Amino acid sequence: PDSPEKAVIALLGVRGAGKSTVGARLARRLGVPFYELDALVEAEAGLRVAEIFAMHGEAYFRRIERQVLGRLLDRAERAVVATGGGLVTDRETWALLREHAVTIWLRADANDHWRRVILQGDRRPMAGKPQARAELRNLLRAREPLYAQADQVVDTSRRAIGTTVRAAVRAAVRGAVRGAVRGAERALGRPSSPTPT
Repeated sequence: PDSPEKAVIALLGVRGAGKSTVGARLARRLGVPFYELDALVEAEAGLRVAEIFAMHGEAYFRRIERQVLGRLLDRAERAVVATGGGLVTDRETWALLREHAVTIWLRADANDHWRRVILQGDRRPMAGKPQARAELRNLLRAREPLYAQADQVVDTSRRAIGTTVRAAVRAAVRGAVRGAVRGAERALGRPSSPTPT
């Protein structure tokens, strides 16, 4: 994106959406750095995400997440960022991201999310949770209205990684153009167009 306020491309979605895989490839394709927001939070707190939640609670995690994200966005550095799945549930952080980044929801159905997590060797979703798959469906259903506020949506179900990355590149360009238009409208004192859903 050419506009400094939209220098960052942020990927959204629950675990298994493909944010890390697609994000790393997208960043290479664009020749920009790739960041995992959760990893930046861990570095800031000196704890793993699970430890932060266990020791300090979600409110503390969200506060650190917002601070780390704010610093990253303030740098106006061109980058691709994979966000944590729950970021959209924090109104202030979600508004900050939408204002200063091109947001792309990597959408997939619950079965694809589940399959990808298991293929990655992550058994946490099933640990002591016989209803884990149903919980994932409910989580997706609850967050979909928030994810749908993203600038762009890329459907990753039944798509090869290369195809998804190309779609993400096109989505980033479309999102950057719309962001530039909104910025120009604000500068001219005109009401901004509604965010595509």
